Amino acid sequence: MPGWPAPNAALRHSLDRWRRQPVDLRRFVTALCIGTVAGSLVDPAFNNYLRDTFSLGADQRGKLEFPRELPGFLVTFTSGLLFFLPEARTAAVATVVTALGVAGLAWAGSSYATMVACMFCWSLGMHLMMPMRSAITLSFARQGQQATILGVTGSITTVASILGSAAGWWLFARFGANAHSYNAAFLASAVLMMASAVLLLRLSTPTVGEARPRAKLVVRRRYWVYYVMSMLSGARKQVFITFAPWVLITIFHQGPSTFAALAIVASILGTGVQPLLGRLIDRFGERRLLVLEGLLLVLVCLGYGFGHRLGATEFVLPLICVCFVFDNLLFSFGMARTTYVTKIAERQEDLTATLSLGVTLDHAVSMSIPVLGGLTWMAYGFEYVFLGAAGLAILSAVVALQVRLPASTAATG
Repeated sequence: MPGWPAPNAALRHSLDRWRRQPVDLRRFVTALCIGTVAGSLVDPAFNNYLRDTFSLGADQRGKLEFPRELPGFLVTFTSGLLFFLPEARTAAVATVVTALGVAGLAWAGSSYATMVACMFCWSLGMHLMMPMRSAITLSFARQGQQATILGVTGSITTVASILGSAAGWWLFARFGANAHSYNAAFLASAVLMMASAVLLLRLSTPTVGEARPRAKLVVRRRYWVYYVMSMLSGARKQVFITFAPWVLITIFHQGPSTFAALAIVASILGTGVQPLLGRLIDRFGERRLLVLEGLLLVLVCLGYGFGHRLGATEFVLPLICVCFVFDNLLFSFGMARTTYVTKIAERQEDLTATLSLGVTLDHAVSMSIPVLGGLTWMAYGFEYVFLGAAGLAILSAVVALQVRLPASTAATG
């Protein structure tokens, strides 16, 4: 169209901007992208792997979330053990641990105990990486642009998610859902994670993360809203991770290729949604966006739980898939919680410790909600699982109304 830059010129401009970024930022984003491709190979297929290999019911699937989420509950402790390392080194350690756990799944075979042990290792590294990722990303942000850089970084890694999900879709669509396909996905993911760890080790500390000493544990009254929001986020997250896929698997009999395809759609949309959300947070503030997240989640939960009553399967299945994609996109609102605690932190060195405690509280709920949800599913039906989740979403919106920022920080944003 007239006035639009030629594609080659736009590409050259983007590449020039990329080359002008600090070398540590480029290495970090590249490491995140490789790690995201690795995760996107495994995550969409994991629930099908559990169903196909171990024939779990909804109650058993719910109980399995306790050992899977336990590392998230312990993340403050594990992060504290490594407090003497800069964030970049801790992130590399976390990525190696994740790779070992994922690789172990390929050799677990039909041994349930071995699978649980490898899953625990995978989860331990993944959850340790969560606060490190946010802390390192924010170390590159200018004042007032924290959400923007989180959104831009999230958008770039979302492109990587598309590539990983596309590879997973091709693998399972071409070779089917069987032990060989699952093992191939696990091993390929582990190799990519090790490559990501190598890049993280090359980050030039003490520059990255400002080489701040990390507090082992931070519990302060001023962060209570963040703590409560973290717990409610954990409850909401587990409904999506555990029971939303289980509806598609057990009620609509969908395979791993379906989840890979849905991940591709969500990732494509996410490339635009995440930077937009970052700009909206910086412009309108965290409170409005977090309230909106809670209200939108109510609609998603009602769609999951009661969409099947609206008509025939050929109509309902697309509706559930839309809810699945939309739910995935809503996770991007989590950056508002991260920027909120960044702006209210009393001391800069509190940041990583506070984020870690938020992950711990998130997973304190995550370990219990799936057990209760699985029992509810078996006793009353899956509709009531999502009805309860809708109630939690309303509570989340109410808590978000309590978000307050210091006057100087709000003005900067």
